[in-house]
Amino acid sequence: MTVNEDSFTNWKNREEITESMIPIIGKLHRERDVTVLLHSRSLVNKSVVSILKTHRFARQIAGEELSVTETLPFLQALTTLDLGPSQIDIGMLAATYKADDRGLSVEEFTAGAVAGATGVNKIERREPRDVVLYGFGRIGRLVARLLIEKAGSGNGLRLRAIVVRQGGDQDIVKRASLLRRDSIHGQFQGTITVDEAKSTIVANGNEIKVIYANDPSEVDYTAYGIKDAILVDNTGKWRDREGLSKHLRPGVAKVVLTAPGKGDVPNIVHGVNQDMIKPDEQILSCASCTTNAIVPPLKAMEDEYGVLRGHVETVHSFTNDQNLLDNYHSSDRRGRSAPLNMVITETGAASAVAKALPDLQAKITGSSIRVPVPDVSIAILNLQLARETTREEVLDYLRNVSLTSPLRRQIDFISAPDAVSSDFIGSRHASIVDAGATKVEGDNAILYLWYDNEFGYSCQVIRVVQHVSGVEYPTFPAPAA
Repeated sequence: MTVNEDSFTNWKNREEITESMIPIIGKLHRERDVTVLLHSRSLVNKSVVSILKTHRFARQIAGEELSVTETLPFLQALTTLDLGPSQIDIGMLAATYKADDRGLSVEEFTAGAVAGATGVNKIERREPRDVVLYGFGRIGRLVARLLIEKAGSGNGLRLRAIVVRQGGDQDIVKRASLLRRDSIHGQFQGTITVDEAKSTIVANGNEIKVIYANDPSEVDYTAYGIKDAILVDNTGKWRDREGLSKHLRPGVAKVVLTAPGKGDVPNIVHGVNQDMIKPDEQILSCASCTTNAIVPPLKAMEDEYGVLRGHVETVHSFTNDQNLLDNYHSSDRRGRSAPLNMVITETGAASAVAKALPDLQAKITGSSIRVPVPDVSIAILNLQLARETTREEVLDYLRNVSLTSPLRRQIDFISAPDAVSSDFIGSRHASIVDAGATKVEGDNAILYLWYDNEFGYSCQVIRVVQHVSGVEYPTFPAPAA
């Protein structure tokens, strides 16, 4: 048998093992609200090849690929336990088991590592929490996709309605079509049907009411059976407490804004300051995509090295706020054709850092250039540190942060020498550290941070909604502090 045949046989064996994992992962998710992760990446509703590729990602940890033969026993061990709603990382289980010297079996080790999700410690399954999307633009549709994807057993978040202005004939059909097909993010994973008579979109069994209104005051959510809902405002029309308070109608308990909040509206970057949300807070903001991209790595660098000052330059994909062709615009330069120009503009991300990291004393400045790509941006974070270090030390530190720290869902890490922006379309992280571009000299560090300013940001929005709704389940094994 040739070497090539050996490799092919090995691949087919791993495919077969992975095929056996998929129904276990699905059953845990549907019946017990358990999300199986592999180094912070969800394996729910993933294909055989996708799961194998996720295992290959583990090369960043030990320099070698993690095999499905190593993780399958831990997955099988989970099926024997009385698990409650949780997220369980079988990649971390495998890694920590290797380092454990107690001589335990896989079953014994797994039971101990996830004890916080079993028996008297387990969280009871909750009633689903209603979610309403006010506005259905690019962020609204991606948030909808994520809510539908995460419906799972039906005991988490449940998208009940979207509120939009009437757009003319076949409005609901056209909106459903935009949900079904996305020029950047591809086809919706599932089925979508429309009932024009009932004004509903049914996506993977989720019945979503389409409510037409020109103003929040026109909607009585209780008339649609919606109660205690979290409303996600994707319009950006209202950004202060007074304006967003218009959404607090019967049936709506909390409002989450997908844009930087003004005044005393808390700006939340999940992974960094979600714990500051007061239980009785009804209005909050998820800040901007760029704020979410720079704040987690900025916090990581502040925690380890101290930051004296910094500047962020974002090279940002164009957005709907710009013109396709030259035309009048209220902002300077944004009236010029977005697909044909690089456009210097402002960013509020630097000033928003103070809201997310109030203890950070360093002055952070920022500016932005819009460029002719439809998605994925990069933030160049130039920092003066409180102590000298080396490039190798910084990269080792950030790689470990991305794998084992509480920020591992926010910060990703890539060492591919030929990575370009389109490689990060669909990334679920707030930002991705580009190892090859990182520069460190003495007390100066320059980090290049990629981010999908649409999908990665939408994932951060969902995490905030999960947190305030009480369905952000604990992760096991717990990440290192």
